[in-house]
Amino acid sequence: MFDSINAVVWDFDGVLNRNRADGRFVWADTIESDLGIDLIAFEFGIFNPRFIDVISGKTDLLDHVQAWLDQTNHDLTAQQLLEYWFEKDDLKDPETNALLDQLRGLGIAQVIATNNEDRRCSYIEDVSGFRHRTEYVFSSGRIGHAKPDSAFFNTVSTELGVSPANILLIDDSAPNVRAAAALGWETFHFTERTRTQLATFLGL
Repeated sequence: MFDSINAVVWDFDGVLNRNRADGRFVWADTIESDLGIDLIAFEFGIFNPRFIDVISGKTDLLDHVQAWLDQTNHDLTAQQLLEYWFEKDDLKDPETNALLDQLRGLGIAQVIATNNEDRRCSYIEDVSGFRHRTEYVFSSGRIGHAKPDSAFFNTVSTELGVSPANILLIDDSAPNVRAAAALGWETFHFTERTRTQLATFLGL
């Protein structure tokens, strides 16, 4: 495969970061006992229709979270909540991370492409340590478009200077995989069923 692939593009949440289980983000399981915040209220208050403006970089996540905290009369600040969120959500998948490092050791460019805004993207780079383990971290907040928008994938391809046919996307979202494939990318749909097939698919 790697005779034709010049860059492997990894999705982050759900692939390199194993923070989902049974359709939920596991980091939030203890948010009520830790912070006194009702999980359902948090999900509805934060991940509402306006969250797309956060993901695409039009609204600062800090402001978005603070506005909800002000409405719900919680004492903690948005900065405190984000620090808790990002730390609890740092759940690197040992299997996929090992594959990333193996490919990097073979001299194949490793890239992250994630639907995250700038604050969490910076955490992924500087605290989680992926700035030094990958060539680039692309995020929807910095690009201004989110997967599966073709503009996201075209930006990645252009910035890397690599043609779509020479890029492999590993992503747990079927719409993202279909969108990238439609643009000529090689793809691997990462799921709990297919995760055991990834190493073989990569030739490792």
